[in-house]
Amino acid sequence: MKKIFSALVLLSILVFLSLPVVTTAQIPPETCRMKRTIVLKEFTCNEGELISLEGVGSEKAICCLLQVVYNVTDWIFVFLVALATVFVILGAIFLLTAAGSPERIASGRNYIIYAMIGLALGFVAKAVPAIVKLITGIA
Repeated sequence: MKKIFSALVLLSILVFLSLPVVTTAQIPPETCRMKRTIVLKEFTCNEGELISLEGVGSEKAICCLLQVVYNVTDWIFVFLVALATVFVILGAIFLLTAAGSPERIASGRNYIIYAMIGLALGFVAKAVPAIVKLITGIA
């Protein structure tokens, strides 16, 4: 069981690390396509807008940076929700097959607690873009 779990974790990490390479191959590196509308103090970057990153200090380059933060946090959220689902199922299996064994009951309970911690971290990951906007003062 440990070998299968470690192989799945390693595979998911490799897939997660290769995602930026796959997503950046879609458009030229000097541009950034907005996947969501981002409202800042001075301007708004609309969904579907193609932003040119030529020239240092482009005022809309911050939209591309926030788009990357949104993409990363969205993937972290999806990964943590999927992992939490697996942990809840594992915890339920341990609880249902415990047959009165205190070790298996404690193990199942711990799996479910870990799943709740993972969900909490996932929700914190969804709040990171707002925290970045607040800290930088661009919102």
